Amino acid sequence: MQSRQKGGPRLLLVDDEERFRTTLAKRLREKGFEVADLGSGMEAIDYIKENSVDIIVLDIKMPGLDGIETLTEIKKSNPGIEVVLLTGHGTVDTAIEGMRSGAYDYLMKPCEIDNLVLKINGAFEVKKERDERLKKAEERSRLDKLEKAVRF
Repeated sequence: MQSRQKGGPRLLLVDDEERFRTTLAKRLREKGFEVADLGSGMEAIDYIKENSVDIIVLDIKMPGLDGIETLTEIKKSNPGIEVVLLTGHGTVDTAIEGMRSGAYDYLMKPCEIDNLVLKINGAFEVKKERDERLKKAEERSRLDKLEKAVRF
């Protein structure tokens, strides 16, 4: 695995089509991303319990836990992870449902690698900005508590 771009996102690619998944993972690594790839929604849910991930590229149509169900579980346990959905079955309505459930965006399969990289980078910017706002809010909260403690 190549080292990831300095400060770049940690990616998880989830797709049951092994050939597509391994090829896409290889192409993303060639672009400098750190990529783990898995074949099912359940594997993804287990993986994020033990590993830090910034962005998940998630196929919608998979056997077992489909992409929307996987997205819902991811957002319950790790709302800060951004998700880009992939759909190869013309299920734009399902992709829209996914966005309503918290996905950053979606792409139709097959997608141009450069379009996917743009979506990944956009999702990572959103995540970094939200993480920074959260960090500032937490710092403000600690300062407020400290000020109240000093006054009494």
